[in-house]
Amino acid sequence: MKLEHAVVFVTGANRGLGLEFARQALARGARKVYAGARDPATVTLPGVVPVRVDITDPAQVAQAAADCADVTLVVNNAGIALMGGSLLDAAGNDGLRRMLDTNVFGLLNVSQAFAPVLAANGGGALLNVLSVASWISTPALAAYAATKSAAWSVTNGLRIALQEQRTQVLGLHVGFVDTDLTRGIDLPKLAPAEVVDKGYAALEAGASEVLVDELSRNVKRGLSAEPGIYLDAVRRPE
Repeated sequence: MKLEHAVVFVTGANRGLGLEFARQALARGARKVYAGARDPATVTLPGVVPVRVDITDPAQVAQAAADCADVTLVVNNAGIALMGGSLLDAAGNDGLRRMLDTNVFGLLNVSQAFAPVLAANGGGALLNVLSVASWISTPALAAYAATKSAAWSVTNGLRIALQEQRTQVLGLHVGFVDTDLTRGIDLPKLAPAEVVDKGYAALEAGASEVLVDELSRNVKRGLSAEPGIYLDAVRRPE
C-alpha cells in the first residue's frame, strides 16, 4: 500500500512512535492524517486531525471509526508496558490485565471497528506495532511479553480474516525504541524515525511482516533453533 494520497489513522499519536508515524505519513504524501489520543489537546503536530479515542473503550473506538469513514490505513501503535514483577506474584495480575486490555483488546477493538471502513475504501491496510517480546521473555518484562505474544497471534488471525476484503496486514517487530515507554531501560535503542521509515517502506512493498532491527531478526531465526531461543530468559551479554 502506498502512503501517497492515503488517509491514515494513528493510535497513540500524541508522542513517541505514534507521533513519528503521523509525521512521516504527512511527509510521504498522505492526504489526511488522523491523530488518535485519549486527550486530543496533547496532539500538537501541525497538519493532523486530532481525534479523541481511548482504544480500551469500544464506544469511543466505534465513534472514531464513524467520524473517520475515509480512512485507508490504520496504524495500531498505542500500547503500554508495566515493568517488573513476577508472573508467580498474584499482585501483578492487575497490571497484566491492564496491558492485555490495551495491547491486545485495544488493538482488536480498533481493528474490528475500522475493518468495514477499510473494506468500503478498497481494502487498505492495518499496520500493527508488535515487539521482539512477541517471541522472548525476560524476568522484568514477562507480563508485557505475554501481551505482545498475544498481539502477534491476533495480528496473524486478522491477516487471514481480512484477506477476502484485500486488506494488507503488516506486523512490525522491533527491539527497544527510544521513547517514553522504554525510559529507564539501559539497553541500546533505535530512533523512532528509523523504525517508522522501515515500517512504512515494508508497507509500501506489500509485506506482511517486517523485522526492523538485527535483534528482531536474530530472535526470529532462533525460534527454530534447538533448543529454541524462547526456552530461557534473554539476558544482556556481559
